[in-house]
Amino acid sequence: MQEDFFIVREPLVNAQERVLGYELSWHKIAATGRKPSDAEVVGLARFVADHLSDAETGALLGDQLLFIEASPGLLGHEALGALPPKGTVFSLRGSDVASPEAVSAVQAARAFGCGISLRDADLATVDKNLLSHVSYIEVPIGAPDFAAQVRLHRSLHPTSMRMIARQLGSWQAYDTCAQLGLCAFVGHLHLTPRPNNYSRDLNPAQAMILQLMDMVRKNADIKQLENVLKRDAAISYKLLRYINSAGFGLGCEIQSLKHAVTMLGYSPLYRWLALLLATATTTGYSPVLMQTAVIRGRFSELLGQAFLPKNEAENLFVAGMFSLLDKLLGVPMEDVLEKIQLSESVTQALLSREGIYGPFLALAEACELNSPELESMASSLCLSARQVNEAQMSSLAWVQGLKL
Repeated sequence: MQEDFFIVREPLVNAQERVLGYELSWHKIAATGRKPSDAEVVGLARFVADHLSDAETGALLGDQLLFIEASPGLLGHEALGALPPKGTVFSLRGSDVASPEAVSAVQAARAFGCGISLRDADLATVDKNLLSHVSYIEVPIGAPDFAAQVRLHRSLHPTSMRMIARQLGSWQAYDTCAQLGLCAFVGHLHLTPRPNNYSRDLNPAQAMILQLMDMVRKNADIKQLENVLKRDAAISYKLLRYINSAGFGLGCEIQSLKHAVTMLGYSPLYRWLALLLATATTTGYSPVLMQTAVIRGRFSELLGQAFLPKNEAENLFVAGMFSLLDKLLGVPMEDVLEKIQLSESVTQALLSREGIYGPFLALAEACELNSPELESMASSLCLSARQVNEAQMSSLAWVQGLKL
């Protein structure tokens, strides 16, 4: 593995804004758009296989896909073969697949169970034997002939291949893809608000969860909390489901709110209520944004665990989640902070990325944005690329286990 390289991810989203998977790449490569070397591909594949594969169940990301750029000559490499085939798609460039050897390598990879995605390719000139084994075609939406390529794709392979759009620069472009039935790599478009997507009012479920959070913060009696929760059975069910899926290693299933507080205490309960608040949105509902918020919360928490006491690290989870709460709830951040009583440290992190939590939150955010400051931000926290990458992979797997 390239020890000083950071992994960045880009979500693959369908027409309903649900995350189908991620493209993973090295930050230094994604920032320039250059083709990765064989050593860089092998290093990334090995790291991902070590952290997102399970000997018993296979992929730790369930049915979500991982896209990794490779070359045909590497498809038979043992490092790439260690990735879970059902959940792995190798992206190949059109310029690399013209030889008979490339066709044979693609055929072997497909027979093994991996997906193949083709980018920067002219479908009219690609070997038809190769196309019959291709799972996805990637096309930049800014291409002058974008609509024509969609029509050509569907006329050649109406069912065997799916088309994926790239380089979306606006929600209008995303909506165009959705209308055409295309999936899209969205970069960090999902982190920008849709036009006219704000509402000044919280829905009843959100208001109730905010009340519970305030009660937990004040250490209210458990019976008072239970009386509030009784108003909405669905929220009670989701809360217990999240707690039981979190992998606390308790050796038993949490059956009630009282049981949860007895086993875990009040502090963890606050974080799960924060998660409930994020998933209770009905305004401009965006699954990709919700998943990003939960990943950011867990990622921030893991980054801080080696440096902060347990309760402080748990506050990082809340800070990470709440950093996208304005977009999730459709409520401006200043209104969010008026409705939720947060500690000064969390508020400082949310508003300026400063204070004790701010730098950890900013680093987690930088991995989503492919920020040029990523390396210096990690160095300022004395975190190595490996530590950051491990935290990010762990966050992806952990959030998948929540079954949002």
